[in-house]
Amino acid sequence: MDVTIAILGTALVLIGFIGSILPIVPGPPISWAGFLLLKWTHFIDDHIEGYETALWVLLFFVILVTILDYVVPILGTKKYGGSKRGVWGATIGVVVGLFFGPLGIIIGPFLGAYIGEITTGKKDREALKAAWGSFVGFLMGVGLKLMTCGAILFFFIRHLFF
Repeated sequence: MDVTIAILGTALVLIGFIGSILPIVPGPPISWAGFLLLKWTHFIDDHIEGYETALWVLLFFVILVTILDYVVPILGTKKYGGSKRGVWGATIGVVVGLFFGPLGIIIGPFLGAYIGEITTGKKDREALKAAWGSFVGFLMGVGLKLMTCGAILFFFIRHLFF
């Protein structure tokens, strides 16, 4: 049974990594749930120090990054003069970009934000500036989520095998 739980935990940690890039899947919370599953296995005994501390510290960062994931793109867009349509365009651009591989995931948010800004009646230069802000905010959010999931993966492997 412990091996099954560990395999499920591994799957959740990896799904969380994927979810860090996809805007629909909450990556860090899923990864953290995978780490939490180790608690109910024989891999985490009383002799393994730091598991409980790591669990709570990582939970703090998961909550923080999840909140920031919604705030950072909005701040980036506003800083560069963008609108709500720019943020929505970037989000839709990510989803559409998924069908075009890694390059689509990078270009999609920018194009989506640009199209969103153009539909508000902004001129080309203003729309590009706002799209850039939305794109930078999106990338910062993805980066924060990937770093958090990377930390979870590190502690997962450390507590599972060492």
